[in-house]
Amino acid sequence: MSTDAEIAEPSDADAATLSILIVDNDEPHASAVAESLERVGYHCRVATSGPAGAELVEKGSVDLVITDLMMPEVDGLAILRRAKESLPEVEVILVTGHGTVPSAVAAMQQGAFNYLLKPLDIEHLRTVVEKAAEALRLKRDNVELHRRLDEKFGFEGVIGSSPQMNAVIEKLRRIAPTDATVLIQGATGTGKELVAQAIHHNSPRTNKPFVALNCAALSENILESELFGHVKGAFTDASADRVGKFEFANGGTLFLDEVGDMPLPTQIKLLRVLENGEITRVGSNNPIKVNVRLLSATNRDLEQSLADGSFRRDLYHRLKVVSVQLPKLSERSQDIPLLIDYFMKQFAQRHNKTIKSMATAARRRLMAFDWPGNVRQLRNTIESMVVVDVDGVLSLDDLPDEFTEPGEVAADGDGTTLRGLVGRPLVELEKQFVAETLNFTGGNREEAARLLGIGERTLYRKIKEYRLY
Repeated sequence: MSTDAEIAEPSDADAATLSILIVDNDEPHASAVAESLERVGYHCRVATSGPAGAELVEKGSVDLVITDLMMPEVDGLAILRRAKESLPEVEVILVTGHGTVPSAVAAMQQGAFNYLLKPLDIEHLRTVVEKAAEALRLKRDNVELHRRLDEKFGFEGVIGSSPQMNAVIEKLRRIAPTDATVLIQGATGTGKELVAQAIHHNSPRTNKPFVALNCAALSENILESELFGHVKGAFTDASADRVGKFEFANGGTLFLDEVGDMPLPTQIKLLRVLENGEITRVGSNNPIKVNVRLLSATNRDLEQSLADGSFRRDLYHRLKVVSVQLPKLSERSQDIPLLIDYFMKQFAQRHNKTIKSMATAARRRLMAFDWPGNVRQLRNTIESMVVVDVDGVLSLDDLPDEFTEPGEVAADGDGTTLRGLVGRPLVELEKQFVAETLNFTGGNREEAARLLGIGERTLYRKIKEYRLY
């Protein structure tokens, strides 16, 4: 059991065990409630003031909150509101020694799981907590079921629960079963090819080829050969007939990435294919019928390209029968925790590593980052952390160098050089080391004191001295 002086977050509880936060300015009562629940296997933390409880709630990693109703500064209803805003799945039980019908009604209307009167009957409390645990298990089972359905039907790479991504996924579900051409727009790294794959795998063409081609990486002549194929002798080095992407994707889906960079002469030939369903290999006069669904993507502003004449308006409208706009990661930051967990599992399996969790400080650093490279940059960052990790917990020291803040301890080259420490007061460095050690141990004072080589009483004095609550 921890007190409100310790605000470091523990690892997320699994579906079978609740992480319980008890908020009550009556410290003996809060401790008694925590001990009674810990005896039956729950992990409890105690906050002995409303503000301390609100701070813990806003930092996350809480499944159930048991809070007193009547507290100064921040009361139980305020804790309830903050919990529901910060953690949509969390359950909240309100406890009061001054129960009234209006307060009970207000609590239930705002989403409280239950409303209990002091003095608490411990067995009744345990029963209510077990019901809350079952409610949470049902919620999580439902989320897991939806995740598995998404994996089965091809949306496993499109991850997010933000309003922006929910709208994208809903649109994909509507358009995937059709044969409409789709233009996917978004900044570099937002996952345009993943969306194209999701559309294909959730379409009637799912058992046919999905073929991708980056238009920006090729010269005009090579691009046309890649798209339409060529016959032997069509140009220098054309030593044999070659099937192009359209033929290879016949019956399936062709995804043209960075279509905004396609040269104008190739745009004309692509338009002709879309209009009559025929391609002609470079160097040949014989048309070949193809049945291909075309998906395309670009990070360019095609409206501007239309205005400056670098992209054909008629082709633009043929490509944009339906459009999907992908948000930047900074515009859907609430999806970052989901993406972190997804990539941790993915890369732990790929690199045969055991990764138990990510330290709260590292999560906080990732959440605060602007992510100019979007999901791709986050994905690469998590893979890097998994690869270099040695203790099974992804922490600040596993982050790439660009995430190191000024004055922070970091390794250079052989890992022996410390940057940014010269010129800083010793007391400031001590405060930082104490704070980071507490964070590393998840708020475990005994372990933190052992790692720092000091006694627990000394550590407690330093926590108070440096106001590390």
